[in-house]
Amino acid sequence: MKEIQLKDAAARLSSVIDSALDGEGSVITRDGKPQAVVISYETFQRLSKAAPSFGWLVTHSPLEAGDLPERKPARVFGEDLD
Repeated sequence: MKEIQLKDAAARLSSVIDSALDGEGSVITRDGKPQAVVISYETFQRLSKAAPSFGWLVTHSPLEAGDLPERKPARVFGEDLD
């Protein structure tokens, strides 16, 4: 994946999109730091369906009450242990 500065990506947006459609994504940088990624919509769809979200995993978990061990309560800073 190639890196391109934001100002250059803005000036050549059509070319950046054409590259994404050809399978070559671009990392858009600002002040030398990665800020965004341009990929094709097809690639985005494939990646977004590749792994379920954490929320989906939690709500579809087959676990039932008692399947996991009890956790110790979190200790508050400065609290004395009994």
